[in-house]
Amino acid sequence: MLDLEVVPERSLGNEQWEFTLGMPLAQAVAILQKHCRIIKNVQVLYSEQSPLSHDLILNLTQDGIKLLFDAFNQRLKAIAPTIEQIDQSFGATHPGVYNSAEQLFHLNFRGLSFSFQLDSWTETPKYEPNFAHGLASLQIPHGATVKRMYIYNGNSLQDTKAPLMPLSCFLGNVYAENVDVLRDGTGPSGLRLRLLTAGCGPGVLADAKMRVFERCVYFGDSCQDVLSTLGSPHKVFYKSEDKMKIHSPSPHKQVPSKCNDYFFNYFTLGVDILFDANTHKVKKFVLHTNYPGHYNFNIYHRCEFKIPLVIKRDSADSQTETCTTYSKWDSIQDLLGHPVEKPVVLHRSSSPNNTNPFGSTFCFGLQRMIFEVMQNNHIASVTLYGPTRPSSQLRTSDLPQ
Repeated sequence: MLDLEVVPERSLGNEQWEFTLGMPLAQAVAILQKHCRIIKNVQVLYSEQSPLSHDLILNLTQDGIKLLFDAFNQRLKAIAPTIEQIDQSFGATHPGVYNSAEQLFHLNFRGLSFSFQLDSWTETPKYEPNFAHGLASLQIPHGATVKRMYIYNGNSLQDTKAPLMPLSCFLGNVYAENVDVLRDGTGPSGLRLRLLTAGCGPGVLADAKMRVFERCVYFGDSCQDVLSTLGSPHKVFYKSEDKMKIHSPSPHKQVPSKCNDYFFNYFTLGVDILFDANTHKVKKFVLHTNYPGHYNFNIYHRCEFKIPLVIKRDSADSQTETCTTYSKWDSIQDLLGHPVEKPVVLHRSSSPNNTNPFGSTFCFGLQRMIFEVMQNNHIASVTLYGPTRPSSQLRTSDLPQ
């Protein structure tokens, strides 16, 4: 059993590590991976069909701890040590409020809540049926068993939301608050990113504060342009094959390249940028939604994007609708007023002999974009393409990586 310190409205941890409210999912997973010899048997719980309807939970089964992450922003919203962890540390001396639906009595503090089961008590409680505002209450007897405990932000567990990311969680990284897709008359032209980082005064770490700034990157920008705008990527990935070549009208006429295109992977932004191997200029952007149940889950932070879609109506001028990270593919087709052509089926695996437990995804082409759609109808990634180059030997770009 772990020996942990509880800080109401803030964290649960010890000298080696700390789960802090507002922490990104990826950082919590990194802590669990680093201490895998101590923290074992971790479950990832989520709704496969409705991933936005329920919190994403990391369940530390052997240690009696649940980490609840907001389904939308994927930051730590609440920490719930269970009875095994609580019995060693806490007793109850304050009046509680009875919830008849759950058949539990709740003892609430700011940022900290305890739940007790009536049938576990050895004494008869002093029950007050018409306590404040009609809520039942009682004086909890000594020796009562705590069923659950929650650490959260604010005064109410029911109304709590994941707080902003603490400065201690930035760790020198830059994160994207949101990403707007820019477009011209023909299609996407680039990205406008609203970025967050932890800045500080000269040599004064205690004065650290969050900095917010905007940057834009465009198709045709050079490698140096992107480096000066966004900084160094977390990883550079060189393509080794062209999975979509078979779908080209004349694949046998395409001249093979002597060098490979390469990606800049910005994991904390949820964005990949593909550069042409010959010109070293941007030719493709990939935006990742990081839904659980996808092959690339937890590699990228969620990209909170907004994409303008041009909708053409028969009886009126074209209008613009917005696609977001949380849009479903069937709603996009409803906006278009017609189904998109049949998709290309994409099946990922780490090697030819491995299977993908999450199944295939489906790629739909629309307005110089490819939408990768999961089987639950949520968008896994969106790939944006630059304008077509006037060349008879234009190579077909790859699917999302």
